[in-house]
Amino acid sequence: MRLKIVIADDHPMMLAGIARALEESPDIEVVGTTTSGSRVLPLVSRNRPDIALLDLHMPGRDGIECLKLIRERHPEVKCVMLSASQDPDDIESAFAAGASAYIVKRVQPTDIASALRQVFEGTVFHPMDVATAPATDRCSEIGLTAREKTVLEGVARGLSTKAISSELWVTEQTVKFHLGNIYRKLGVANRAGALRYAFDNRLVDVA
Repeated sequence: MRLKIVIADDHPMMLAGIARALEESPDIEVVGTTTSGSRVLPLVSRNRPDIALLDLHMPGRDGIECLKLIRERHPEVKCVMLSASQDPDDIESAFAAGASAYIVKRVQPTDIASALRQVFEGTVFHPMDVATAPATDRCSEIGLTAREKTVLEGVARGLSTKAISSELWVTEQTVKFHLGNIYRKLGVANRAGALRYAFDNRLVDVA
């Protein structure tokens, strides 16, 4: 199955770059793009994507308004906010409106594909690539090792198990072993629970 994605961004070069990066993934198909917020809903209605990737600030309608309309008229479509803003009010507004993820534009384009896959699988992403306060001491207090913290940061960045294993030069089985230890120490059952716990307790640095 190929994920169908609609992208809305008022910067043509950014839009083209994101689309190009996503289309390099064989399991992702960009079915529509626009630079205007007023064209987002018709584009979604016509193409019926799995995910709408929305810029926060656009002419016509901003990303939050587009998100609300999509959630109202096409609730099966997951919405991901992509923005240069790290303002806590913008982030809170996006999640309050029903966003499944908030990704800061400085993230590597290749990481967006991993985030979208996991959003489709049901994970809700808190701000991806937003700086947090130093977390080493907090991780130590609850018993996470340095390697477990690194793995948790990979999860927070939206990386798949395979991507984390490649980045750390270890096997996927090793990453799964670390994830199991992380879940046990945090008292959670899965990635979604680990993400919520990590962001709620500022356990990771993802800047």
